[in-house]
Amino acid sequence: MKILFAASEAVPFVKTGGLADVIGSLPQALKELGHDVRVILPKYEDIPESYRDGMTLLDSFTVPVGWRNQYCGVEQLELEGVVYYFIDNEFYFRRKGIYGYGDDAERFVFFSRAVADAIPRLGFLPDIVHCNDWQTGLVPFCLKVHHGHQEEYARIRTVFTIHNLKYQGRFNRGLLQDLLGVGDEYFTADKLEFYGDGSCMKGGLVYSDAVTTVSPTYAEEIRTRAFGEGLDGMLRARGDDLLGILNGIDAADYDPMKDPNLAVPYRNSMAKKRLNKSRLQEEVGLPVREDVPLIGIVSRLVEQKGFDLIACVLDDILRLDVQLVVLGTGDRTYEELFRDAAGRYPDKLSANIRFHEPLSRRIYAGSDLFLMPSLFEPCGLGQLIALRYKAAPIVRETGGLKDTVQAFDELTGQGNGFSFANYNAHDMLYTIERAVKLYQDPKLWATLADNMGRKDFSWRRSAQQYASMYGKLLAERCLV
Repeated sequence: MKILFAASEAVPFVKTGGLADVIGSLPQALKELGHDVRVILPKYEDIPESYRDGMTLLDSFTVPVGWRNQYCGVEQLELEGVVYYFIDNEFYFRRKGIYGYGDDAERFVFFSRAVADAIPRLGFLPDIVHCNDWQTGLVPFCLKVHHGHQEEYARIRTVFTIHNLKYQGRFNRGLLQDLLGVGDEYFTADKLEFYGDGSCMKGGLVYSDAVTTVSPTYAEEIRTRAFGEGLDGMLRARGDDLLGILNGIDAADYDPMKDPNLAVPYRNSMAKKRLNKSRLQEEVGLPVREDVPLIGIVSRLVEQKGFDLIACVLDDILRLDVQLVVLGTGDRTYEELFRDAAGRYPDKLSANIRFHEPLSRRIYAGSDLFLMPSLFEPCGLGQLIALRYKAAPIVRETGGLKDTVQAFDELTGQGNGFSFANYNAHDMLYTIERAVKLYQDPKLWATLADNMGRKDFSWRRSAQQYASMYGKLLAERCLV
């Protein structure tokens, strides 16, 4: 199959979050299954010069945005067997950072129209155009509304993936209507209108041929009012076309046997993992103790990640015989929470209020437990990395956390971590206490450690599911 991914970020070119990891890994995994997979991105100023220098101009043309025709260049670069296209317009993309500008509506309407308009110029006619999050939510709309009458577009099928429903690309209705150059008939409740505004995310939901999200449980949760962010009705209406496919991780990148950031490489040896623990304790200024469970946190310090729960019972946690190492930045309230607690419990808490990728790897490798009590979590990456590095996750049962972490059962020996269902600080505290107690039983802990490596969370598994879905879409196309 010929598959074109449209996205606003991708590793290794530019990254702000998990979307970039997905677009950096899933196309490669699909290519390894034998498919012709390509990716189209904006050409941002933040893309490293080493990559920018390797791009070649494929074509240039103009894209209508409102009453103007804007220059669009299409540049091309091949990396590890995957072809990447970059949409070039210095007015929109030659600026620091990639989101958060006052004209983001115009920038990503331009990008969506440019993706659609560029297809005949690529020398590559895709069977599937796979769009991701609100920044490309209007690509299916542009393909159908602006190009649906053209023969070369008629057989293309579109997929739209929700990576986080909370961020929807909601803008003034009149502004979006003007930028897209369409009439009132497209801004009704069953199309792009959203509570008086216009929604780019809704464009992807309405106009794509299939909708996916990044875990089976999140696919169910977003159909409810509690998690649906105002779009639950639309998602229920598209229920037959909505599929949850769990994200994977790059097993080669996240490999404790080959990770250059670790003090001691290991795979299944808990003795070598304990050496990484002692080195980590030394590095972050905690007493070197093998007998005390070390709890790791690597996260954005925001409420979505459950830090209001931690704030409620942090002193109770630190009164246990535990150590806690935190790495991340975010809301000032939570940054100060951990700084203050580190001052009061210097032998129990190390607060590293920054982001440092090498240290994050050492925390995964050196921690016995990994705390991730999210309010909601579409998929989650931290718990997958923790399992790979044999740090038992403690999670709330939501989204991808519920799909990947099964509570350890001492009687059956089944399960790969610890979990709690209610979004409640004391339920979380009880679960931490249970994990700390289990750590003191070497036999049970060894069973738990063995279980952590049993499930396959590689991208190959996810890619096979996507390929199956694409195949069904194309089979349905042949029946039309």
